[in-house]
Amino acid sequence: MPDRTDTDPGYLGLTSIESSLPARWYHDEQHYQRELRDIWNRQWIYLDREDCLPSPGDYRLVRIGTQLVIVLRDNSGQLRAFHNTCRHRGAELLQEPAGTTGRNIVCPYHGWTYSLHGALQRAPSNFRQTGFDEAELSLYPVAVQAWRGFVFVNLNPDAGPVTEGMDCKGNALANWPLEDLRVGHEFREEIACNWKVFWENFNECLHCPGIHPELSDLVPLYRRRMMEVHDDPEWQRHTADRDPRFRPGLREGSVTWSTDGQPCDVPFPDLTAEEQARGHTFEVLLPTLFMVGHSDYVRVVRLSPLAAERTELRAQWLFREETLAKPGFNASEFASFAQMVLCQDAGAAELNQRGLHCIAHEQGLLMAEEYAVLQFQRWVRAQLEGREK
Repeated sequence: MPDRTDTDPGYLGLTSIESSLPARWYHDEQHYQRELRDIWNRQWIYLDREDCLPSPGDYRLVRIGTQLVIVLRDNSGQLRAFHNTCRHRGAELLQEPAGTTGRNIVCPYHGWTYSLHGALQRAPSNFRQTGFDEAELSLYPVAVQAWRGFVFVNLNPDAGPVTEGMDCKGNALANWPLEDLRVGHEFREEIACNWKVFWENFNECLHCPGIHPELSDLVPLYRRRMMEVHDDPEWQRHTADRDPRFRPGLREGSVTWSTDGQPCDVPFPDLTAEEQARGHTFEVLLPTLFMVGHSDYVRVVRLSPLAAERTELRAQWLFREETLAKPGFNASEFASFAQMVLCQDAGAAELNQRGLHCIAHEQGLLMAEEYAVLQFQRWVRAQLEGREK
């Protein structure tokens, strides 16, 4: 659930009824293909941490809908990305999800050979044809950017900086040492839901008391089915109230998202008092990920569409190296609380997805507290508007 970091004092809730997206948009195959083309193929997609490619020739494959992309480090140490397709007759170049190419990329079908810059170096043939120009047959390039230790790719050749798509323009976690953190725990799960269903669940807290009793105990505001203090129409009556139910942040005595609310290490040194007290700070990059800064670690959650009703959920917990090296520290055990919350969200998303097949249910309605769901749905519509169906 995102948190509000600006100072707008107004009530946030919807004051009139708004319709949700058409139900068929969550399971119709033709519409799913449209979203792949007009949303996923045009936005920055999170691959992994930059340190997953430490040396020249190291590569990772990332799937974006139906497209498979190679991301590698070239001989000069620069990140590059290409479609995983040979220019000869379209064969797949690399099959393993990660590895090292060596000095070249060699097509396993006919032996066409490419440099790590993507240039064609060799095309085996017994006859040299007129007009054959290696310089015009480089691998199909894909945009790639590194940002603060994270790697992103974009199939859109006209893509701007990755931070343009972030809801806080990359500034929400400015005080967290993102570049220096290391992955201590990773979690993957395939969810039987459309990708939009998970995002809509992320953007409201009406479900929190029923789906997340443990989290609602840690974040008392969530127990009131609210994401922000200003979700309450009567928020002004409680401005001086120190009861945790009426202010942002965690319950008394807790400082982070963990089973007991206690941290795994001292707070990051550059966090403000407000950032520490809030307990969680979000940065969102639709449609691919959200990252959450806590006082002692950072979580990154990535979504990948697998089919109209299947989505891969992948989460990483990032810690300081000295935290990971502490005697007795178990990153997986420490991550169990937030992982439990993600699994609860996954179950809720699957529950929602199954119900969307009802032939009588053509479109839902949004409640007052679901203003962020409406914002997300308007974003989806905006990506599709004006594009050929």
